[in-house]
Amino acid sequence: MDDTAIEIAAHPDLSGIDAADWDACACPEAAEGRPDDPFTTHRFLKALEDSGSVGRGSGWQPRYLSALIDGQIAAVAPLYAKGHSQGEYIFDHNWAHAYEEAGGRYYPKLQIAVPFTPASGRRFLTRPGYEVVGMSALIQGAVQIAADNELSSVHATFCTEAEAIAGAEMGLLHRTGQQFHWLNDGYDSFDDFLGNLSSRKRKTIRKERQQANAFGGEIVELTGDDIRPAHWDAFWQFYQDTGSRKWGTPYLTRQFFDHAQETLRDDMLLVLAYRNGQPVAGALNFIGRDTLFGRYWGCIEHHPCLHFELCYYRAIDFAIRNGLSKVEAGAQGEHKLARGYLPTTTHSLHWFSDAGFRDAVARYLDAERNAVDHEIEVLTSYGPFRKTHQEDHE
Repeated sequence: MDDTAIEIAAHPDLSGIDAADWDACACPEAAEGRPDDPFTTHRFLKALEDSGSVGRGSGWQPRYLSALIDGQIAAVAPLYAKGHSQGEYIFDHNWAHAYEEAGGRYYPKLQIAVPFTPASGRRFLTRPGYEVVGMSALIQGAVQIAADNELSSVHATFCTEAEAIAGAEMGLLHRTGQQFHWLNDGYDSFDDFLGNLSSRKRKTIRKERQQANAFGGEIVELTGDDIRPAHWDAFWQFYQDTGSRKWGTPYLTRQFFDHAQETLRDDMLLVLAYRNGQPVAGALNFIGRDTLFGRYWGCIEHHPCLHFELCYYRAIDFAIRNGLSKVEAGAQGEHKLARGYLPTTTHSLHWFSDAGFRDAVARYLDAERNAVDHEIEVLTSYGPFRKTHQEDHE
């Protein structure tokens, strides 16, 4: 295959790539069920684009990559030209500051990522059998675009560990980070899960769930056709409240949720808390083949522990009932540790046009990886799970 002609193209919108071709690369496993995750599917990225969540004025300008190999699109990547570092969750603000202090221009840069989505998954999307040549072609294509346009850098965030290893072998810099994920150890029920925790943690979670469910209303879980357009009016209020506090301006537009209703509702679990017949809080999750991805939370009334119940405990309960192996609870949050979520390594890849800056970042990343490994080891040792029979009876 080394002599095979490969044609790389960058597309300003997804209309330039047929949905079937894109998904044949992004989620070939979906032919037999759900995709591993919905975030790189044509329908998810198209909802971002059609809703104006990415594109003009957002700082995320699509430049979707495709690689034509053997007469067919065999590899694609969600590539964006970025005018800032917002909505990435693997932060490079310090790099940007140092680069510009040295007289360089860090932005725009190129980002291979799912906008606003700190969920790990494949970023170099290939048809089966084209994994090696396809990833190599996409990386070379992104680097060539950066070089031709005198851009500072290319970044692939929340890629898989296998991609990170392969990318490092191709000369990219490998960065690690950490998130908190819940792992299903074959539990039959939520109480079965609690049985693996230390006595104190078990009591704390039961108390939190009791407090949350005593908020004076009811909690409902909706997916598929049970999600109705009117539900998004309520959730938009929750999302706006959280977005304005965390980011200043919400990343997603109101129209995104209308598009999601049309094309993504089978991929979503919406958990809503109602009081006096009105929704007062909600959590939005996305359903993958073997993982539930917690994404957004918000409320218009504060009730003790309701956040923990809707975001963490209901997610665990859903995963157990549906035989899912994992819950990814999103970025940051050491408070998740006490609730059964353990630290897990995340991965990204980076290329810089300036060799001197690349060497400086490489030294930084060596030290950072050691620090991340140590932090994960320490946090895991403080996890909530039983370690001895004596501890269980403390």
